[in-house]
Amino acid sequence: MSSIRTTTLWKTRQVLLSSRPLSWINTAYPFAAAYIVTTGRVDALLVVGTLFFLIPYNLLMYGINDVFDYESDLRNPRKGGVEGAMLDPALHRTVLVSGILTAVPVLGAMLVLAGTGHPLSWVVLAVSLFAVAAYSVPGLRFKERPVVDSVTSSTHFVSPAVYGLAVAGAQWTPGLVALLAAFFLWGMASHAFGAVQDVVPDREGGIASIATALGAARTVRLAIGCWAAAGLLMLATGWPGLLAAVLAVPYIVAAWPFRSVSDARAETANAGWKRFLWLNFVSGFCVTMLLIVSSLL
Repeated sequence: MSSIRTTTLWKTRQVLLSSRPLSWINTAYPFAAAYIVTTGRVDALLVVGTLFFLIPYNLLMYGINDVFDYESDLRNPRKGGVEGAMLDPALHRTVLVSGILTAVPVLGAMLVLAGTGHPLSWVVLAVSLFAVAAYSVPGLRFKERPVVDSVTSSTHFVSPAVYGLAVAGAQWTPGLVALLAAFFLWGMASHAFGAVQDVVPDREGGIASIATALGAARTVRLAIGCWAAAGLLMLATGWPGLLAAVLAVPYIVAAWPFRSVSDARAETANAGWKRFLWLNFVSGFCVTMLLIVSSLL
């Protein structure tokens, strides 16, 4: 009995690790913030939608990725922790099944609560879930299509916010469009910069990416440019949203030391990537404060 319990706990830990708990907030928060700011209320759809984008969504997205990236992950020294599970092949089926079994009931409840009043939300959710699968599954593998990989990755994080806005019946003002465009550029920059550290293992594994195609230095510079453009777009969102423009600066500072990094030393960008992960929490706090101020005006 003890050995069964130990095995079960180990499998559970591996499944959770594959969902990148450190990144759960990056998809749940955009949905919750978009929904509650638009509707001004806390209701069942907010709770269920946040739950879906918190755990099942990430288990699907990252679990699928870890399963189908297993061969390249074997060559990647940063795998096996918060930046990605090193899944034993015996767990691949368990992770995929767990993702589906946790997602379906929560997704079903979310759709029932959302009703049929906002058809655009169905399209957004379909695009979001397609992007989750298309990034990694064989036959599509958008992660191996340079630039498309960054676009798809950004969709993973922006689409929960767009879904929250759509299902809440938001008005699509120029300022809101600018905000989403800035968020999308931020997402592309984040993916591109994250891909830099994996240039060597990705090439050894025969995996193409924006970083393997452009090279480490040019990819870092592209990421810096996208973050800068995102900051400029925030200036078009009006008061107090334009204050968020300064949030692009810490990301640029974190990436700046690697703007000329060679492909051979691309793994050193991992230091900047780790700072990026913690910057997300600081930025999230600042954005929350801005949302509170905005709601009081």
